[in-house]
Amino acid sequence: MIGSGVFLLPASLAPFGAASLLGWGLSVIGALLLALVFADLGRRYPVCGGPYAYARLAFGDFVGFMMAWSYWISVWCGVAAIAIAFAGSMTALLPAILTTPARSAACALIVLWLCTASNLAGVRTAGIAQLVTTVLKLLPLLAIIVIGAGSMEMHNFQPFNPSGLGTLDVATTTAALTLFALLGFECATIPAEHVADAERTIPRATLIGVAVAAVVSVAACTVVQGLVPVDMLKDSSAPFADAARRLWGNGGATLVAAGMAVSCLGALNGWILVQGQIPFAAARDGLFPAQFAKVDERGTPQTGLVIGSILATVLVGANFNGSLVSVFTASILLATAASLLPYLFSAAALWRLEKHASHGAWRKPVALLALIFSGWALVGTGGEALIWGAGLLLAGLPVYALMRYRKPAPAQ
Repeated sequence: MIGSGVFLLPASLAPFGAASLLGWGLSVIGALLLALVFADLGRRYPVCGGPYAYARLAFGDFVGFMMAWSYWISVWCGVAAIAIAFAGSMTALLPAILTTPARSAACALIVLWLCTASNLAGVRTAGIAQLVTTVLKLLPLLAIIVIGAGSMEMHNFQPFNPSGLGTLDVATTTAALTLFALLGFECATIPAEHVADAERTIPRATLIGVAVAAVVSVAACTVVQGLVPVDMLKDSSAPFADAARRLWGNGGATLVAAGMAVSCLGALNGWILVQGQIPFAAARDGLFPAQFAKVDERGTPQTGLVIGSILATVLVGANFNGSLVSVFTASILLATAASLLPYLFSAAALWRLEKHASHGAWRKPVALLALIFSGWALVGTGGEALIWGAGLLLAGLPVYALMRYRKPAPAQ
């Protein structure tokens, strides 16, 4: 969860000033509601596929396919965004080398395919890499929070809302941006069949993960906004490195940029793992082409990994003409829009699957609030992201039609 989102978000949020805290507050509340939904679904239905699997259980094959397709889109769009953020961190580390958009794009694509290769080596290898990078990525963030909090300049938070937008518009827009930093709370449910003691491990990982990521992300981004003037921050390709430079000079900026690179590497590794698991689960249920369900001797679903990385490569290459921050912002809005639809249907699935339950009275109100939040945040991603997301979603319909045509009729 803690990856490129938190490290580049201060630049995306800079035009909104301190008013971005409204979005953070709404995102954290919404993420906690959705985490409760996924924790409960993961405990009661520990099946591979996460959001896709729950939608299919509750609403059938067609809705299940569309949610798998939408979530898969969100994953490879997110992979593109994280690879771009990695290029931003490397630009801060190697400014003399990464001087052009083409070189930055090449850097993003190299790390994308290195992480793909790591995942092709197997789930266990990817998991070990994830554990190491998680520990390493927290260190620079905690250093910025603890030391930088005392050096913030309050005039950097003035005016409160420099964007000129109304309060509701700012809250809606910034919530869509900040939610990207918290995406991933559902990931523990996706490889459920590979998780030891899934009924206990998945809910704990989901709820604790959201709580820790929320506290660290909000605190770190706020401190950076207080350290770096808004005119510099809004165009920064490495906001945390710029904040560290003000605290500790160029040496500190280099260390934090290196920490950002490690963090992006860890997030990229984790999302590419998910990138193979979603189409694998859908293909095993007969909703994606059978090739996606094939695994190698290590149990790795190679087809979903490779095709997802190819699509992420196309997205990186097609959008690298603009500034790094603008490309990152566009990518995260598309990724967030594509993930919110499965979130919405997962909340609806909890409501439907538990409608006759005589226990757990909290489930229905939590599911309803999570559903409302998902719909509201989906609108907040903006017209462009919604149009592109709808187009990519509709592109899946021929695949579904082909799979239904090929599916043998049930025996009489």
